[in-house]
Amino acid sequence: MIRVMGITHDHRVDAGISLEDIQDAKYLWSWIDFSEPTEEESCLLDTGFHFHPLAIEDCLHVLQRPKIDYYEEYEFLVLHALDPDTLATAEVNLFIGSNYMVSFHQRPITEIDAVWEGLQHRTQSHKSWTRGPFVAAYFIIDALVDQYFPCVYALEDELDELENRGSKESVELLMNQVFELRSRLLKLRRTIVPMRDMLYRILNSQHIQGEKEPRAHFADVYDHLLKLSEMIESDREMTADLRDSYISLNSNRMNGIMKTLTVITTVFMPLTLIAGIYGMNFVNMPELGWKYGYFAVLGGMLVLTVWMILAFLRRGWFK
Repeated sequence: MIRVMGITHDHRVDAGISLEDIQDAKYLWSWIDFSEPTEEESCLLDTGFHFHPLAIEDCLHVLQRPKIDYYEEYEFLVLHALDPDTLATAEVNLFIGSNYMVSFHQRPITEIDAVWEGLQHRTQSHKSWTRGPFVAAYFIIDALVDQYFPCVYALEDELDELENRGSKESVELLMNQVFELRSRLLKLRRTIVPMRDMLYRILNSQHIQGEKEPRAHFADVYDHLLKLSEMIESDREMTADLRDSYISLNSNRMNGIMKTLTVITTVFMPLTLIAGIYGMNFVNMPELGWKYGYFAVLGGMLVLTVWMILAFLRRGWFK
């Protein structure tokens, strides 16, 4: 589907116009949105707008890293939208010219729909939209970045809950949850850090120099991305600490088990030796003919066992 709207010189928004109408002189700039385009509609990027083949290739071959490319007559942005529930990533492409913006996405993006609806309901008192498509691009980027926060906050809540459950579940289960959490944090990092770098390039480019308010808006989004990237790095460090703690806890438990088994083995070693000696069944063994030999050996084994256990207790082996 292709939808088109035009912003007139007197700040009116005309939605539902055709592609041919955007050439009308009454429009200051226009927004063309390609949402789930067909193959025929996608071809208009080349035949209708004559965008660079590399930019068109980035649109059609998902998933690209967030970035900005500068061409002679327009800027090309690759953005990422996140699903808060699944952390699935969707690509959003923007072509920003002097009097138009083309958005291209191969599945519905709720943030773009919200910006589209918001633009249609704006009145003449909201003059920020009349500055051109770069400000409209800011609203899209800001809406996408705002959706990152619930994703990060949800992972932080899981991390806090995991930390509180540390002594109530098996180490193996906790380790699996930690590694799964680190994997999701890495997935977020692959989106947020490139988006942060892209905003840094926009702020330090010459393309929006002299436009103070748009630069302030982009700087605000950049601050949000800085905060998000710091939160992700902090969460990754916490998961690394949890992982190390669980490994140490597991090692301590294993050491305790090995110590217990060692003590038991040590106690039974001399008993096994005595039983082995008297189990050889030689004919000339004087103790075999003794009436109280069996009871004497059992008594000696008992005394030896008690003595060894007391000795281990004094050495603190059972602590």
